[in-house]
Amino acid sequence: MSNPSAAILVIGDEILSGRTRDSNLHYLSCELTKIGIYLQEARLVQDKAAEIVDAVKWLSSKYDYLFTSGGIGPTHDDITADCIAEAFGAEINVREDAFKLLQKYYLSQNIDFNNSRQRMARIPNDAKLIENPISVAPGFQLENVFVMAGVPNIFQSMVQSILPSLKSGKPLLSKSVKIPRGEGEIAANLKKIASNHKNVSIGSYPYNNQGKFGTNIVVRGTNSDELDVVAKILMSTLL
Repeated sequence: MSNPSAAILVIGDEILSGRTRDSNLHYLSCELTKIGIYLQEARLVQDKAAEIVDAVKWLSSKYDYLFTSGGIGPTHDDITADCIAEAFGAEINVREDAFKLLQKYYLSQNIDFNNSRQRMARIPNDAKLIENPISVAPGFQLENVFVMAGVPNIFQSMVQSILPSLKSGKPLLSKSVKIPRGEGEIAANLKKIASNHKNVSIGSYPYNNQGKFGTNIVVRGTNSDELDVVAKILMSTLL
């Protein structure tokens, strides 16, 4: 059985404009790698409903899991929940369970639970809430889509809360081989090695160290013995 596949959809004008640096993609990819889920696609979209809906429909149909980041706050441009509902033809309302969580939190902090903050309780009716231990406002899961906050520490806490529920695979392992030769010198042989070992992925990454060119080669797969074999072949063939 092959490992599950996944994609991430990062939502927000502030990411695309460069005002905010995204770190959620990197964090999610590392966590999924540990449990054997292949993150195979990442997409960034604006805070535009049609683009979000189209992306959700496409990515959720193509991969086992889709994770979204951003757009579930209290402001007018936080439209992710409505877009997810539209993508799946689901009804969305202020959910009593989410409302009570938020109400209790804001009362305990002596903060006005105003209409804007109450918007964060708008969640598709059949969705399962995702715990938010930092600021309480929940994310949610609908079908194979996990909808989470864009704020990095909140996103990370939500990811940790859902990881145990995910169908995992064999952990993805990697091995690096440093070759002190430029990519152009080793490309032909590297192609042959890759074609002979299709159970692993082989990536080459050039470097320049004080004017000396070289290539870091990273071999990824689920079988540590095979990674060792390929690494030895790389060194004996390319060095």
